Amino acid sequence: MKTAKEPVTQAIRVLRAAKVPFEGHPYKYVDGGGTAQFAEEMGVDEHLVIKTLIMEDEKGNPLIVLMHGDRQVSTQALARTVGVKRIAPCAPKVADRHSGYQVGGTSPFGTRHTMPVYCEQGIAALPRIYINGGKRGYIISLDTQDALRLLQPTLVEMAV
Repeated sequence: MKTAKEPVTQAIRVLRAAKVPFEGHPYKYVDGGGTAQFAEEMGVDEHLVIKTLIMEDEKGNPLIVLMHGDRQVSTQALARTVGVKRIAPCAPKVADRHSGYQVGGTSPFGTRHTMPVYCEQGIAALPRIYINGGKRGYIISLDTQDALRLLQPTLVEMAV
């Protein structure tokens, strides 16, 4: 039985409305700790912990990027796939405005604005993933296929 009350974020509302089963994992958020901190605290492989990044092209058009926690995004490979000159991470305040979440608690579910989603193709092969639930210190785990069905991402080779 869980003792801590778990948050009901916009991401959680979207998952519940879609009848997607998930499990909540509250943890101690550490500024800059990222996926490594969660993986260590919870005893899970960091490769299964998915980062949700808000990036933009050279024209300022935002997009969501999903990447394994232990890998980095090749923005050059992503830009080639998307067909733009350049892709870079958004400044935190800009990312917050696009997603409706605070950086460090960004979920790909229930974002303020609809954005295209690009997912590292290796993620699709995982049976279950851990991904932010829409609040700092709150990760959810769910079946990868449920996440892919809901997000309808473009699968891309962009990990380095």
